Amino acid sequence: MTLEELRKQIDVLDRQLVDLLSKRAEAALEAGRLKVATSLPIYEPLREKTIYENIRTANQGPLPDIELTSIFERIIDVMRSLQKNELVNKRNAQASVPGQGAGVQSPETGNKQ
Repeated sequence: MTLEELRKQIDVLDRQLVDLLSKRAEAALEAGRLKVATSLPIYEPLREKTIYENIRTANQGPLPDIELTSIFERIIDVMRSLQKNELVNKRNAQASVPGQGAGVQSPETGNKQ
């Protein structure tokens, strides 16, 4: 393959990654909504440990496990931020409507808002 052909292949793969990351973000947002509805914390270290174990098991190279784990650490950080941002936006929306949000507990701290 030529360099140009390899670059075109990389461009196609990058677009596929963007699509998959968008789908993962949608799933993470839905998981965040369920966590809030069931008063579960956004941050779940055991779940993250399971994700890292899963990716290391699935990894067949050429990326070393440590590098792949680093990539997923960043992906998970971004997904957690999405969940937290949605939670903050929901709280702000409830606070702006009289009678909404009173006595609702924060899933992260258990404190009333």
